[in-house]
Amino acid sequence: MKNLKLALAVIVGSAILSGCALSQMIKAAQDSNLTVTPSPLEVHGGKIPHDLTATLPPKILPSGKIYTMYTIYQYGDQSVNVGSIVLNANDYPNSSTQSTPVNESFNFDYVEGMNPGSLVMVGEAKDPKNGKTKTTDTLALAQGLILTSTLVEDTYYSSYAAHGYVEREELIPTSVNFYFDQGRSNVNMGLNVDGDNNKNKNAMLSAFIAEKNVTRTVTITGTHSPEGTETINTGLAADRATAIEKIYRKQMRKYDYKGAADSIEFIQKPVVQDWASLKSALASFDEVSDDSKAKMNQIINGNGSFEDKEKALQGVDGYSKVFDDIYPSLRSAQTNILTVEEKKTPAEIAVLAKQVADGEASADTLKMDEMFFAASLTPSLEEKAAIYSAATKKGESWIAHNNLAATYLEMAIAGDDSKVEDALTQLEIASNLNGSASHITSNTGAAYVMQGEYEQAYGALSDASTNDNVVNARVNSMKGAIETRNGDYETAKASFGAASDDGRTNINKGLAYLLSGDNTQAQSAFEAAQGDEEMGAKAFYLSAVTAARNGSGPEVASNLVEAVKLDPDLKEAALNDAEFRDFANQVAQAVQ
Repeated sequence: MKNLKLALAVIVGSAILSGCALSQMIKAAQDSNLTVTPSPLEVHGGKIPHDLTATLPPKILPSGKIYTMYTIYQYGDQSVNVGSIVLNANDYPNSSTQSTPVNESFNFDYVEGMNPGSLVMVGEAKDPKNGKTKTTDTLALAQGLILTSTLVEDTYYSSYAAHGYVEREELIPTSVNFYFDQGRSNVNMGLNVDGDNNKNKNAMLSAFIAEKNVTRTVTITGTHSPEGTETINTGLAADRATAIEKIYRKQMRKYDYKGAADSIEFIQKPVVQDWASLKSALASFDEVSDDSKAKMNQIINGNGSFEDKEKALQGVDGYSKVFDDIYPSLRSAQTNILTVEEKKTPAEIAVLAKQVADGEASADTLKMDEMFFAASLTPSLEEKAAIYSAATKKGESWIAHNNLAATYLEMAIAGDDSKVEDALTQLEIASNLNGSASHITSNTGAAYVMQGEYEQAYGALSDASTNDNVVNARVNSMKGAIETRNGDYETAKASFGAASDDGRTNINKGLAYLLSGDNTQAQSAFEAAQGDEEMGAKAFYLSAVTAARNGSGPEVASNLVEAVKLDPDLKEAALNDAEFRDFANQVAQAVQ
């Protein structure tokens, strides 16, 4: 806050206009107090907001006269007309006896190069009757411009979607269902229930066993249909499971499994007097009426023994159709085999992926997840890009295009700015394939940040939502940076509450708190960034700014010493920073 007398002494003793009333008006203006808040001016969200307040003494506005205060920001050889306060006597009927308060808010755009500069005022007295005017000398209102908000760090990350490849052992399920004649547990090879007979299924099982797949478990679930011929033998379901296990073991002996057979666990699961399979089959069976199905389900879900319920079902219209079409499918031994998926070593995958990328091997040499895995193995961005590029030609995969874009973003971060457009092209393709993927929107936001297109970046980032905590944290870091840049500090603080913990994020987080008046939280964030190799110098510098706002000269000096030690270029910045206007001696000693 800076109180300035609206001094118009330069015109005292001479009438600025014809008429005594205007001369008295100018003389009275000498007693007006003008306050500029803040002083020095500060940049927030690319704007320079400030308030002008004045107290006009009585009799400053003679009847029919106008006094105007024009505010101008001057820097170098340029100037910006900020605004004006027009004081018309007709608007203040009590001004002859009472003081008149005036309060106006102004805002103008910040452009690079405005610092150093000053806000000045020029007063103009006017008699509307004759149109004569005269202006005062220029009066400085506020010197300097605080640019702390412009120290926001652009924040961007590349987000790779998971490659999906699992290095650990994975089990592949294979299922074969054998069916049995009513009341029997021996395998009738000619029996056909589901469109293929048991003979063909046995041949398929034999071929599978002949391949000597590394097998972990064979689970055989024996079942029976509900009618009495089946349920009278309580061991029928178990016997059916045993029959298939015998066939399996016989085939293993035939193909000389030797010790490998001992490592396979056979699990039998006889299902006795259970209605679940019938109820499931009934639900999708269209050969009986809904009314009949409802009656059957009512019986099944009602009271009574298993045998009583089956007898009751026989009296329902459509039972014979169920008996003929559904019951045979319930007389089964469902065989589920878990074998170990054969995998290449990471080294083999890496070599083959390079061959695919170089056009020396077919794209079908590796599966898509193996290609993605190979790309994750190499530290070379050029090799990553080549592998992901090859993957994009292998099929329509949003992950391939997204991860190629993420690689291009890393190349741009490393210095090749041309790759940002390449990344956006790939992200557009990825979005067409899966527009809802948060990795895509996160990368799109990062690309726009790199181009300085903050509005487009924020729009993309606002669409990102995922259960991936890492991606969410990165999105919040980028959003918080843009919000701080826009001067939306409260929203930024909320974003930083769930953001990444890295140097750039902590710098921007500290700025959001500092610029909203919370110096304690700001200092905590800056301290967290002081150990960061890239951001350490700026962190110490901003800690010095925080100390200045707290009025602590020794802390200003000690932090600037560390800042300049890490980055000597900050010496000149500190000497010219309006934040340190009250600590010139400490700053000079610290940076010498």
